[in-house]
Parts: sequence; C-alpha cells; structure tokens
Amino acid sequence: MGDQRGSVLVLTNKYDVTADLVLRILAERHVRVVRLDPGADLPTDASLTTTYRTGSQRGTLRTASRELDLTAVRSVWVRRASPYKGPGELPEQERRFAADQLLWGAGGILASLPGAHYLNHPWDNRASEHKPAQLATAQRVGFQIPDTLITNDVQEARAFTTLYTGGVVYKPLWGSRYSVAGKPQAVWVREVSEPEITAGVATCPHMFQARVDKVHDVRVTAVGQHLFGLRINSPELDWRHRQDLMRCTPIAVPEAVALSIAAYLRASRLVYGAFDFAVTDGGVWYFLECNPNGQWAWQPPLITDAVARAISDQLQNGSDT
Repeated sequence: MGDQRGSVLVLTNKYDVTADLVLRILAERHVRVVRLDPGADLPTDASLTTTYRTGSQRGTLRTASRELDLTAVRSVWVRRASPYKGPGELPEQERRFAADQLLWGAGGILASLPGAHYLNHPWDNRASEHKPAQLATAQRVGFQIPDTLITNDVQEARAFTTLYTGGVVYKPLWGSRYSVAGKPQAVWVREVSEPEITAGVATCPHMFQARVDKVHDVRVTAVGQHLFGLRINSPELDWRHRQDLMRCTPIAVPEAVALSIAAYLRASRLVYGAFDFAVTDGGVWYFLECNPNGQWAWQPPLITDAVARAISDQLQNGSDT
C-alpha cells in the first residue's frame, strides 16, 4: 500500500459540496485523502477489516479506488455521512439487523482509530447536539443565556409565557423531519403567547425561551483556536428562515466571549463548533446554541475560505493549530 502515514479520512456523503472545499485544499497540499460514506458505501462498495491482538490493532479500508491502512490515518473529519440502513434487497428484519451491525461495528471501528485526530469525534458530536446539555455547558463556561424552560407540563408552559414583557419564543429541541401534505417543512423559532399553549405540549418536552431584545445575531465558527465571527442582520426572528433577506459582515469576537468559547470546546471535547448568539443594544452576547457539526460554506467567501483552510490545517497536522 506504500507509505500512507499522514492520511486523512473524510466521512461524508457524495453530495457534500462543503467537504469539497476542504478536499480541494488538501489536494493542492498533496495530502493523501480517502473519502467514505460508510452508511452508503458499506458493504457493497467498500470493505472494512480490523484485527485486535494483545498489544496491537491493525485495519484496512478498501474502496473502489483506494486501499487504506487504518493505522496510518492521522486525522478523521466527521462531516455529513449517511445513516446506516443496511442492504435494501434484504427483508425488513434482516435489513434492520445489518444496519445495527454496521452502526456498532463499522461505526465503532471508524471512531476508534489509534492515534487519530478527530474533527469532531462522532460520539462527542452526538453528545453535544442535545440542547439541554448545551445550555448546561454554556452556564458553566460563563455565557449569558436567555431564561429557558423545557417542559411537557401545560400549566408550567403557560405560566412561563406570562413572565416576560419582551415575549417568549418556542424552539424545537431537535430538527426532526416534518412534512405537510407530503412537502418537507421546517419548524422555525417563533413567538408564542399563553393562549397558544395547547394540551399538545403534554405529548413531549417543549423548549421555551425569553425573547432576547436583540439588534443583530452573530455566528461564530470555531476551528480549534481560530474564531471567525459573522454579524447577521435580518428582519426575521430566525435568520435561517429567509436567508435571502439577511446581510452579513465580519465582526470581532469580544475577549470574554472568546474565552468562554474555548472553555465550551474543551468541556465538550470539540475541535469545531458553530456558535449562535443574539446581541443586544448594550453589547450583551446571549448564547443560543452550538451546533457541533454546523454548516459554514454559506458565509461570505473570505470567511468561507478562511474556515476551509483552518479545517485543512487541522486535518493535515493532526492537532489544534
């Protein structure tokens, strides 16, 4: 297989154009890269083999075009891989069994490569996606956070909406797939009032927050020690709703916020994080969330290029740079 030391393994789907930006830079630097979508490529288009013995671990990944010694992997970039589904030609029960074995077998192997630098480790990504965990961590590292209630108690929810003269917003705890008349729909952040709190709240936990009287939003893309701040001006409460209306300009990150971001990444064992803030007229940055695998290539070209190069540095060097 030749000298493969310093190889980079990228776990993502074939339609991930964001990953392409980084792969192009790594190719210019002559860094060996293997791209794999384990949920789609295994077992039909790729094979994965690992042996464990006392004192040693060896493994090989074979794709249609590459053969990779897993002990030579310097870095793993966990991007947007497809879910493990199992071969479609199998009966349903056997397909579910195969999907579980892929998740716990192949997923376990790819998450346990000896000495590899992960951006981010898949298990840390998953743990950090829980919004209650994000808020708890944000409190510990010194962020200002909006008053928040998570409950399935209808009366608690109704009482909370009456406490804040500036209003209360509802946010989904997870971006579940949702459709109306067969058409995909997104559940955006929206204001709610007491009369809108129905018995449906009792069906599952709902998240309510005091609305921040913001003058603008900020997205901070963190790659290790490097922070890329973007001011977002939008007439929408949730700027993601109509991105064609927003205006974006670079913004400096205050030192106190930068220190809290660094502490948050350490506490969550993350290398990368996409932090969202609401900023008031008084200059207070309220932490809203941190997506450990958030998109970043939608930002202005200068920031997008800088983020791509920072990620490339991480993958090439195998450490925080």
